[in-house]
Amino acid sequence: MTSGPMTPAHDMDGAGMAGHGAARQGAGGHAPFTLWRRRRDGLPGFGVGLSLTLGWLGVLVILPLLALLARPWAQGVGSGLGAFAHIVHDGRMLAALRVSFVSALVAAALDVVAGVVIAWGLVRVRVPGWRVIDALVELPFALPTAVVGITMATLYGPHGWVGAPLSHLGMKVAFTPLGIVVALMFVGLPFVVRTVVPVLRALPPGAEEVARTLGATRAQVVARVVMPALYPALLTAFAMAFARGVGEYGSVIFIAGNQPYHTEIAPLLIVIRLQEYDTQGASLIGLVLVAIAMASLGVIAWVRRHVGRGGAGGAI
Repeated sequence: MTSGPMTPAHDMDGAGMAGHGAARQGAGGHAPFTLWRRRRDGLPGFGVGLSLTLGWLGVLVILPLLALLARPWAQGVGSGLGAFAHIVHDGRMLAALRVSFVSALVAAALDVVAGVVIAWGLVRVRVPGWRVIDALVELPFALPTAVVGITMATLYGPHGWVGAPLSHLGMKVAFTPLGIVVALMFVGLPFVVRTVVPVLRALPPGAEEVARTLGATRAQVVARVVMPALYPALLTAFAMAFARGVGEYGSVIFIAGNQPYHTEIAPLLIVIRLQEYDTQGASLIGLVLVAIAMASLGVIAWVRRHVGRGGAGGAI
C-alpha cells in the first residue's frame, strides 16, 4: 500500500483532529484541575487567612484550655487525683458552682423576655426615644464591670435609690442571690437585643398581616408566626447571655456580698484559692467550671439545631 503526497486538505484535517484531540485531552485532564483551583482560589488569600485563624484559635483558646487541663496534674497523677477527690466533696465549691449556674440560668431566661420586648419596641413599634434606647442597650459593653458592680451595690443597697423603697416593702436585693441575678441581667441583656433585632428586621410584616386577615388574634400571630422564626435566635441569645453570666466576676462581687454557701460565686472562689497559693485547687475549680459550661452550651446548641430543623420543616 503506497502513500501519496500529503495535500493541504489532509494537513488541515490532521491539524483539526489533533486540535480536537488536544481539546478533549485538555478537557479531560486539565479542566477539572483548573476548575478545582479556580474554586479553591475563589477567595484571595483564603489559605493564609485560614492558617492565621487556626493559629490564633490555637494560641488564644486551645492552648490555655490545655494548660488548664494539665495544671492540676503538674505535681503528679496521685496528687491530682487526691485534689480532685477533695474538691468533689468540697461543699463550698459545690455551693459556689450552684450559685453561679443557677443565677446565670435565671438571668439569661429573664434577659430573653426583656430583650424580645426591647427589640420589638426598637424594630416594630419605634417607641419615642428609640434611638436613645438603642444606644443605651450597648452601654454594658462599654462600662467596666467593676463600675457596674459598684453602681449596682449603691443603687440597690439598703440606702440606695431603689434599695431603700424595696427594703420598706420587705424586699432585699443587694447582698442576696437576687442581686447577683440583677447584675447578670444587666451585662447579658445586650447579647439578647443585638441577636434578636436583625431577625425581627428581616422578618417581613406581610406574614403577620396575612395571619390577621385570616382571623388570627394578636396572641396567635405572635405565637404561631413571629416566635417560630425567632426560636433559633432566642436560643443563641440565651446561650451567649448564659455563658457571659457563668464567668462574670467584676459586676457581681460588689453586689453579691460574697457569703460562702450563700452568695459566693465560682470565679470568686478561684481568686480566693489563688490568694491562698492553692493553684492546684484553683485550676481544678476552673476545670470543673469550664467542663460544666461547655456541656451546657453543647446541650443548648443541640436544642437550637433541632429547633431550627423543625422550624424549617414546618415552614415548608
